Amino acid sequence: MPSGKTITLADKRHGLPFSKGLLAQSLTATGLPPSRAHEIALAVQEDLRDRDELSITVKRLRELTAEFLGRMAGDQYAIRYMRLYKLSKLDSPLIILIGGTTGVGKSTIATEVAHRLGITRIVSTDSIREVMRGIFSKDLMPAIYESAFNAWRGLRVPVPHGANPVIVGFREQTAVVATGVKALIDRSVLEGDSLVLEGVHLVPGYIETRQFKNARVVQLVITVDDADSHRSHFYIREVQTDGTRPFERYRANFGNIRLLGRYIDDMAREHGIPVIASHQLDLTVADVIEHIIDAAVEEEFEQAP
Repeated sequence: MPSGKTITLADKRHGLPFSKGLLAQSLTATGLPPSRAHEIALAVQEDLRDRDELSITVKRLRELTAEFLGRMAGDQYAIRYMRLYKLSKLDSPLIILIGGTTGVGKSTIATEVAHRLGITRIVSTDSIREVMRGIFSKDLMPAIYESAFNAWRGLRVPVPHGANPVIVGFREQTAVVATGVKALIDRSVLEGDSLVLEGVHLVPGYIETRQFKNARVVQLVITVDDADSHRSHFYIREVQTDGTRPFERYRANFGNIRLLGRYIDDMAREHGIPVIASHQLDLTVADVIEHIIDAAVEEEFEQAP
């Protein structure tokens, strides 16, 4: 078989060569393991060479890839591949906000989602809070100097009768951090760069996503329904970070962490924001990406003249 034949993309400038590696990378966004994605990309390449179809348009390549995906992996992967293509053709930056209480897997999910969608900017709200600490003294803004589940310690006003101080403190901290979140989104929109933001402070209702007119902003919340499963996340995280995020600290505050989770989930439901259960990583990431595609494409349709 003449495996050395060069395939070029006919509608690309200067006839850029087809890359099996780049095609395989794009296929992993559908949730395929890298080995399987490489196998399908190789099959597409060899099919083109066998039929001597050495000059191909991007549209034709996309259709052929979807055909091979359906045949070799299943129709659901072919459909997801075509939907991801539509997402990549958005004419404005994509801003993804992933919220949820401490320890539900937000940062891991955000990293995987960003990788699959080809987004290079990932920021946590804890990073924003850390920057704000460098600007505002503890006397001026004590709320940002505590962890989210202990923000009540920084309260400077009496807690209203019947209110829970943990929720009141968290609300105050979230309102402050939301100012930094808005500024970061504004900057990404101005520069035309897509962004994945994750953090406990991304509570529905604190940021009006529709105010960002020149971006597709998609918000969702991650939750873990089972308390024992949630608790185990902290142990795993301690092992993975060599103790830099100690299990005992989170265990001691687990009640507050779960309380914030219920508050965030309730706020999500109140504002019509999807709450996605964190279970097996690949399945959760697939659920998140499906929601992102649905929300972004629907928003583009609504904004179309």
